[in-house]
Amino acid sequence: MKWSKKYIYPPVKTNNSSGVRTYSVNGVSLPSVTTILKMTESEEKKESLLKWREKVGDTVADKIMRESSQRGSRMHKHLEEYLVGQEKLDIIDEESFLMSKKIIDPDLFAGTIDACGIYDGKESVIDFKQSNKPKKREWIEDYFFQVAAYSLAHNEVYNSNITQGVILVCTPPTGNASDSLETKLQNIVFQEFKIDNNELFDYQVKFKKKAKSYMSMISNEI
Repeated sequence: MKWSKKYIYPPVKTNNSSGVRTYSVNGVSLPSVTTILKMTESEEKKESLLKWREKVGDTVADKIMRESSQRGSRMHKHLEEYLVGQEKLDIIDEESFLMSKKIIDPDLFAGTIDACGIYDGKESVIDFKQSNKPKKREWIEDYFFQVAAYSLAHNEVYNSNITQGVILVCTPPTGNASDSLETKLQNIVFQEFKIDNNELFDYQVKFKKKAKSYMSMISNEI
């Protein structure tokens, strides 16, 4: 693994006290990308999520979302440990550990795994995701908006030349609890989705419009 601190990033504090996630950067409170996307999502998507919740019930829906969020947080922790050069990943949870290992596995692809780095020879924003089941490309537009927003901001602030967004998705291992770690690792589905050049630019333009819509919504509430 090649780790290089090319950019110096300011410290960031997260605030969820108002029910809306914001980040404090250099004394300025900014809405998260996920907040902007959530507040500006289409009526079709809102209806789809509502139908899913009605189908499974609030209790089950809340449980699935809570477990998914916790699993994703633990997976990201493992990946962060790896990226900063810790020799041992902290195996708190076998499931999320195996998912992060699947992403790290050097046989899956060429390139440097990083939140912002070189992937398949291109300057890229890379986002790690966990999912309860494999994704189809048409289902993950919000993921593309996220990497578009991150690349847009990074290029603006650091004068970088990010032309690619990469989404790496892992599902939890399937099978029996008694299976070997190797078998569980093989049962994890790993997916790679990429957008670059004109497609990435189109998502950047669309995200700018969403950000303006969000700011307009907030201004009207004040």
